[in-house]
Amino acid sequence: MAGLKQIKSKIRSVEKTQTVTKAMEAVSAAKMRKAQMAALAGRSYARAAVAILSRVAGSASLKDHALTRTGSIERALYMVITSDKGLAGGLNSAVLRRVQNDIAEAGLTPSQVTIVAIGRKAQDFFANRGFSVEVYHPNTAEVSNEVVQQLVAEAAHRFAYGAVDTVKIAYQNFVSTFEQRPTVRTIFPLSLGELSQVVGDIAPARGAFAQAEPESVPLYTVEPSESEVFAFILPRLASIFVYHALLEAGASEHSARMVAMKSASDKAEELEHALTLKFNKARQAAITREVSEITGGMEAMAS
Repeated sequence: MAGLKQIKSKIRSVEKTQTVTKAMEAVSAAKMRKAQMAALAGRSYARAAVAILSRVAGSASLKDHALTRTGSIERALYMVITSDKGLAGGLNSAVLRRVQNDIAEAGLTPSQVTIVAIGRKAQDFFANRGFSVEVYHPNTAEVSNEVVQQLVAEAAHRFAYGAVDTVKIAYQNFVSTFEQRPTVRTIFPLSLGELSQVVGDIAPARGAFAQAEPESVPLYTVEPSESEVFAFILPRLASIFVYHALLEAGASEHSARMVAMKSASDKAEELEHALTLKFNKARQAAITREVSEITGGMEAMAS
């Protein structure tokens, strides 16, 4: 009977776990839909930003601007977006591996890399590996405009004055409920090609948010002056990277957690079924043994 009690205890434990995972699945599903709608709602804004940048792409002042300069990369700043919590499958580990590979491909050492961690998982990962984590922001459900502007302003200042040679952002790009793609994009030096790729990642091929790509115009006359206009619009165009990375990362996190919890619930159900069969077999064996003992006793008494 001790074996039956142990099996019964395991069944109850699995049932409680399944209750928790189903509840987490339902919560993640609701948050996922909200995050998806937020990401979709901002996609037209990102396309408009590409249109603005494409119209001034031929300007000589733009090419010579401090935020668009190019050169050799000896120091890099990475903004890494992960979740604060786990239970989301390989969501965070995929982004962290992607950043590690990008750093290795650039030939940089930990002393040449500065990390801005958005999410506790990124902070813990890089701090434990000797990287300098200068800034940490918790990854909350709300995408704060103040945080976006703060991150972009600090990155733009450091890049413009030569403290770093490139600024990149790493996040999970939301493709579908069952697919998220770890992505690294270059914020500075700001380029039309990189911003167009961001929009290409987030713009669906069909539907209300699918629009034709803007055509590049060789040159515009800009007033009051190109330097004043570019100083105003370039940081805001760069904020598109951070804003949409946070939206896409949020949608990816909730999608991955919903799928992970659904998988856990399914596995718990399978385990509960297997344990129930094992319990029934053990109970039947115990009943058969008791019947055999009673029958054997009666036969012994009759003889």
